[in-house]
Amino acid sequence: MTPYILHGFDPSPYSVKMRAIMRYRRLPFVWKAVGMPRDVAVQAGLPPVIPVLEFPDGRKMNDSTPLAHALEREHPGVRSIVPDDPVQAFLSDLLEDFGDEWVTKMMFHYRWYYAADRDFAQAWITTSRDPTMPAPRRAAEMKAFNDRQVGRMAMVGCTEQNRPIIEDSYRFVLDTLDRHVRAVPYLFGSRPSLADFGLYGQLQILSVDPTPMAEMRARAIDVYCWLLRLDDASGIDGTWLDPGAPLPATLTALLRHCGETYLPFLAANLRALQDGAAEVTLDIQGRPYAQAPFRYQAKCLDALRKKRAALPVDVLRRLDPILEETGCLAGLAG
Repeated sequence: MTPYILHGFDPSPYSVKMRAIMRYRRLPFVWKAVGMPRDVAVQAGLPPVIPVLEFPDGRKMNDSTPLAHALEREHPGVRSIVPDDPVQAFLSDLLEDFGDEWVTKMMFHYRWYYAADRDFAQAWITTSRDPTMPAPRRAAEMKAFNDRQVGRMAMVGCTEQNRPIIEDSYRFVLDTLDRHVRAVPYLFGSRPSLADFGLYGQLQILSVDPTPMAEMRARAIDVYCWLLRLDDASGIDGTWLDPGAPLPATLTALLRHCGETYLPFLAANLRALQDGAAEVTLDIQGRPYAQAPFRYQAKCLDALRKKRAALPVDVLRRLDPILEETGCLAGLAG
């Protein structure tokens, strides 16, 4: 079989997320992780987003969530990462989105707020592109990339005002996930779901960058070990949680945190876009939060609402009480 080609690089959370998915699903692929993978997207007429997946027939796609679902269509039933139960499948989609769009704020904040992390990220990113880059060019590229990313912090919500919310949210995810994986190997059973990989992508970077890595090792060593296992889970076989049994309390806690943080942000972001406002403002867990509005995250909320609305009535009868209990229903019912 002609292999896929995955264009990305190690310091990119979405790149390592897709790499882990393909490893788990045992799909043959080549990992192209040098140079400028973003240029591959631009040359293919795609948004400048990585990773880019080149299919065996030559098609190119990017954006990790659509890519994961495209692979489900290409290889149905082959070590699927979508739970069989439609209730669990929706909750997995919700937590994957939480990872991609909320936990990423933690990744970006820690990487570019603390000096030690900025210094490390500059070196890691630059040497990933060209490990033998001449010193003057390396220094110039490190500074240029640092200045670009630090300049974007306010735009993505990584500000001094928002720092306590983001850092407390990181600690909550660590503590809750640490308790979960001591009892259940993955979020929805003894095999990984799309939600696992959504959280993995961001947390894997946080497990390498110096400041969040130290905190993770100190307070959530089982999460750290879970990330090491999930990096290549090609040898894992397992089952999903029993759909008739109550969800683990730790999984419910993660959903409740999503309902207290991410979903209110998505709703406020949509309102700001509809009103033409220059800023998203809301209270998150009793503290003020503000950032620029993002059109992509409005698409995320729309996609989640449409997925829920398309579910059969009998599925909603089981799903909606969970969403109501965890504070997620109001944001998803639209």
